[in-house]
Amino acid sequence: MCFELLDDVIAADHRARLLWRVAETLDLSAFLARRKALEGRAGRSVTSVRVQLTLWMYATSIGIGSAREIERRLSSDDAFRWIAGDERVGRTVLSEFRVCYGDALDALLTDVLGTLLHKGLLSLDLVAQDGTRIRASASAPSFRREESLEACREQARLHLKAVLAEADDPEASAMEKQGREAAARDYARRVDEAIAMVRALREEGKELPRASTTDAEARVMKMGDGGYRPAYNVQLATAGSPDGGPRTIVGVQVTNKGSDIGSITPMLQQIQQRTGQLPATLLADGGHLKFDCLRWAAAHGVNALVPLPPPSKEPSSRRSAHDAPVEAWRARMQTEEAKELYRARAGLAELPNAQWKGRFGFCEFLVRGLAKATCVALLAALTTNLLAHATSLIS
Repeated sequence: MCFELLDDVIAADHRARLLWRVAETLDLSAFLARRKALEGRAGRSVTSVRVQLTLWMYATSIGIGSAREIERRLSSDDAFRWIAGDERVGRTVLSEFRVCYGDALDALLTDVLGTLLHKGLLSLDLVAQDGTRIRASASAPSFRREESLEACREQARLHLKAVLAEADDPEASAMEKQGREAAARDYARRVDEAIAMVRALREEGKELPRASTTDAEARVMKMGDGGYRPAYNVQLATAGSPDGGPRTIVGVQVTNKGSDIGSITPMLQQIQQRTGQLPATLLADGGHLKFDCLRWAAAHGVNALVPLPPPSKEPSSRRSAHDAPVEAWRARMQTEEAKELYRARAGLAELPNAQWKGRFGFCEFLVRGLAKATCVALLAALTTNLLAHATSLIS
């Protein structure tokens, strides 16, 4: 079906059209930096980049996180077909676009925030930070200690040797042989990464460390339902007004730390790097409390509102726990003004989490590794911000 006919199959106010129009306003040159044309070959066009970005944003917005599913929809779903137009986009290209352009996605998020600030659509008067655990693409049984991993390494070596010995098998096609060898080498690589991770954790002082042969960077964390599963900790900083209006994600951090403690300072530094300024007030729950973070915030003019912990749960660094910044924070958190302002935290910080896990269906990473998980989170943050401000950006 030609594009002219496709143009009539989705409504004028369809979300696919909206995201395409927003994508037309974006500077996508960072994605093209790695696609320099070679002699005798044509580099990918800007349109191709825009198609892939819009496909991923639209897919994210309706709860699709699989390149394979997008490829399937391109032959059956009018909205996906409308976005692609005459472009032929396969799952391999889509997968590469999502996880291989972390720097470009990061730069694009920064550019979008700069545009919102320039147009007066974003204020950093009030920012709330929250962390949520997203299931990793790894199973609990895949976590092993070094002795078991060494045995896995030997098995992987023998398996690869057996696969290479079957290279002359007349009953297998060349593609099948390549697939078997690639799978064997991939497993051997993942086992080596797990061994390296276990040794690094031991050097950090971890007792009886374990790592996954599926995703060496994933960690077993306590989840929201109280259970323990392999996951990543996604920290989001969200700006907005307590009176309502659009929410804007101004900071994204993906870590493999099960605790939120100590994450305020790096988030504030990221916000400053992205926007050139710091929030006037930062709201965070008690799980983020660390005195060093409070001191950094006070030294840089940020009013950090974090609940007072019960005496039994205060950080153990008593020697310097009563200096001026910490005492000022204690006094501030007992005022009615601070208590009233802190009530806005849930509405600001927890809304993106609910949107990601509800509307976006973002309950599990389908990619492996910290860098790739960060790419997925950046793409979700871009989708969130562009949908929230789409009308203003294209007007």
